[in-house]
Amino acid sequence: MNADPVEAQVRVRYVETDQMSVAHHANYLAWFEVGRTEWCRAKGFTYRDLETKEGILLMVAEVRCRYKSPARYDDVLTIRTQVNNFKKRLITFGYEILNAATREVVAAGESVHVVTDRNGRVRSLPEKYVRFFS
Repeated sequence: MNADPVEAQVRVRYVETDQMSVAHHANYLAWFEVGRTEWCRAKGFTYRDLETKEGILLMVAEVRCRYKSPARYDDVLTIRTQVNNFKKRLITFGYEILNAATREVVAAGESVHVVTDRNGRVRSLPEKYVRFFS
């Protein structure tokens, strides 16, 4: 991953697992969202600020996830998030999810976001936020 990743942690809850105590694949997308939210917070703003103060949404256009080893019930996971690519209208976040105890990568992926207004029209990210993503 590139420079300046932000780390967040989650614990795999029982409800997120199957009968074999393995985390269901759909949960990784929710954990990516935790990573994005905490990345913003660590940089000094919140998703809520973008939405309520600026009327800007980061619409998900594409998500990729490669599963490398299972996360299991009660594992603590570290979500490492960074910006892989930035243009004023398009942001790509990169993720690694690691087992916090073993440091083994359990999944890696990316999400691509289009900057839009509340009506879904593509917009440029407001200038005061550009420095966070550059």
